[in-house]
Amino acid sequence: MARQNQNQNQNQNQNRNQNQNQNQRQNQNQNQNRNSDPNSNSNTNDDFSLRETRPSLGGGRVPGNDRFGTAFDLVEQMHYLYVRIVKAKSLPSKTGNTNDLPDPYIEIKLGNFIASTKHFEKNPNPEWNQVFAFPKDRIQSLVLELIAKDKDDSADGDDFIGGVVFDIGELPVRVPPDSPLAAQWYRLENVNGGREGGELMVAVWMGTQADESFPDAWHLDALSVKGDGVTNMRSKVYLSPRLWYVRVQVIEAQELQNINNGNNRQPEVLVKGVISNMVLRTKVLSKPSWNEDLMFVVAEPFEERLVLSVEEKLGNKEEVLGKCSIPLHNVEKRMDNRVVTSKWYNLEKHTRGEDGQVDVVVLNSRIHLRVCLDGGYHVLDELTQYSSDLRATSRLLGSPSIGILELGILNAQGLAPMKTRNGRGAVDAYCVAKYGQKWIRTRTVIDSLNPKWNEQYTWEVFDPCTVITIVVFDNCHLQGVDNGGCGSKDSRIGKIRIRLSTLETDRVYTHSYPLIVLQPSGVKKMGEIQLAVRFTCVSLLNLMQVYSQPLLPHMHYIHPLSIFQQDNLRHQATQIVSMRLNRAEPPLRKEVVEYMLDVGSNMWSLRKSKANHCRIIEVLSSLVLFCKWFNHICNWTSPSLTVLVHVLFVVLVVYPQMIFSTMLFYLLLIGIWRYRSRSRHPPHMDIKLSHGDKSSADELDEEFDGFPSSKNGDALRMRYDRLRSVGSRVQTVIGDLATQGERIQNLITWRDPRATAMFLVFCFVLAIVLYVIPIRLVVLAMGFFVLRHPRFRHRLPSMPMNFFRRLPARTDGLL
Repeated sequence: MARQNQNQNQNQNQNRNQNQNQNQRQNQNQNQNRNSDPNSNSNTNDDFSLRETRPSLGGGRVPGNDRFGTAFDLVEQMHYLYVRIVKAKSLPSKTGNTNDLPDPYIEIKLGNFIASTKHFEKNPNPEWNQVFAFPKDRIQSLVLELIAKDKDDSADGDDFIGGVVFDIGELPVRVPPDSPLAAQWYRLENVNGGREGGELMVAVWMGTQADESFPDAWHLDALSVKGDGVTNMRSKVYLSPRLWYVRVQVIEAQELQNINNGNNRQPEVLVKGVISNMVLRTKVLSKPSWNEDLMFVVAEPFEERLVLSVEEKLGNKEEVLGKCSIPLHNVEKRMDNRVVTSKWYNLEKHTRGEDGQVDVVVLNSRIHLRVCLDGGYHVLDELTQYSSDLRATSRLLGSPSIGILELGILNAQGLAPMKTRNGRGAVDAYCVAKYGQKWIRTRTVIDSLNPKWNEQYTWEVFDPCTVITIVVFDNCHLQGVDNGGCGSKDSRIGKIRIRLSTLETDRVYTHSYPLIVLQPSGVKKMGEIQLAVRFTCVSLLNLMQVYSQPLLPHMHYIHPLSIFQQDNLRHQATQIVSMRLNRAEPPLRKEVVEYMLDVGSNMWSLRKSKANHCRIIEVLSSLVLFCKWFNHICNWTSPSLTVLVHVLFVVLVVYPQMIFSTMLFYLLLIGIWRYRSRSRHPPHMDIKLSHGDKSSADELDEEFDGFPSSKNGDALRMRYDRLRSVGSRVQTVIGDLATQGERIQNLITWRDPRATAMFLVFCFVLAIVLYVIPIRLVVLAMGFFVLRHPRFRHRLPSMPMNFFRRLPARTDGLL
């Protein structure tokens, strides 16, 4: 049997090699034909395009997929050899002395794969409960060896205790939802000078990624890893901490001591607020009456304390006049803009005695504060245009779920080597995806330029006008693996954004996305990643109703935050999320979180300014075309068309009630006509739109320059940084103008199929209403509505404005 299996495997390997050689020859011939054909589209722009794929999807199940207990069908089925090592008993010692206990561990050997469990010291009856998974398509051996060894730090190496051998061809196959395979006791065979005695409890079977042991298994894809070396390779689901805004209204202070110190000058007093490492200051006033708000970001559970200190400014120094400390878990929470009761807090003086101890003295001075936790806001930790969650902080203001987002991360192809290992390029790739508060991280596939993950994840959707972000990284923190000197940070390979409103419901999108990174040397394609995405709608009525609601919670409009506050609070939020996720196991490192949250992406860039300028020009191109067309009409370039316009003009003048109806019907016909040419692919990174392929070396050097600038000359640095600061604001304004224009265009382009359908239905109904009702009454009603009294106005945005703000723009394709 063993020889037959060996012959069959050899024949299969030969057939595989022949097929690979044929495919390589075909690819070489195709490349030669492309290079020889001068009319072929083999330029660099074609390499950055989005390609629709047809993968063979089957039901895999991985962490985070517990949606109603159903099977999942957005990943390809992968087969694994599972080895579950439970425990051992009665392991003999090396000398036979009962006091000389072994330090046992189990080594798993499968062809070129070598892995091992953790070892126990002085324990003849260890318990491991570890599961290892070996990809079936990379197995090159007919037998599986489990070897018990006694760890020895001497030069002779570890001692052999005994082993168990399994024939791979005779292993049972387990298909979920079958019952788990029970582990059995196997006697350790005494071979190669091993020891007498000892048993090992193991379970070995063939299965898929749908197996319940898959999430907890230690995956060995390419290299030999020992001990805890694969801890940083597992897939993981993370949750962002729930963030709150802390509003501190500093009203006034009384009976401050040591002001002026006997001098006649006007005192300069300020209040400094500190939470963790976040410091904010009020204005410096001569009278201790500020009436100023300080805003902080904190995360649950509220372990920090708010420390407020009243300080007197003495030249370049600040002398503390008194402090007060407020525990955040005692602070009142509010969900609206009601006024919170203010309180007087006693100030304390902290002095250090001669023995080094801090003495606290309660002063007669007091400070008047109004402190609350604002739960009616959404704490922005992402850029607004790429936000994945728009709900308020408080759970009491939560909205019902409208759908389910499912993401299948299949594989990547042609990844660029990120480091050197054994004299050749290598990459240890893993994916990170974020939507809402849920972050996911796939397992790390070691040393593969074409990794296969086939992992599927699920998110609840509360708003379709949100974006999911997927990024591929190179793992530079693998223990026990040669990282090739790649540095202390995980290298970024590429980013993808998908806006849910651009997806049709209940449709599976399978595409290969280009992984594009902008580097100081220019834009570069780092490979491709294949994804499967499905947006399932739970209630179509609730989905349509969301389009009429404000984009952000009501507090953002009733009591809006300033632009400076938004930038400062977003910086605080990203720092908190980064620190929390960096403390998880395995950690989601700071560089990963900051790249996912687009930290620093609003800095000045000449490339982005050019891209936004071109977006505005393209939006205004329709108006320019209309002016040119009207000029042709006036110049009788086409007499028949000019006569037709004259007839239409006379009809509209004689029957003015048809003006608006005609315009609306015209928009309706254009929208219906463009339905066939609607985009059927999700948005992706566009280097042409981003001007990534047209930037010069000097522009890229300016974009990647730090802040403040690293250029020589203090005056040059000051002026240069000031120019970049002003330019970043202009860049943002230009981008916002371009976004509004693109939203107007997308009313009838079916970029958001639901929004376009709703708009066309509205045009049809409004056209009939305007035809039936006299135009004079309509104009009169509109005039009275626009000039209505303020008491009849509402501070929340109107339904048309909410609908307009939810329309997609081309920002999703910007690098």
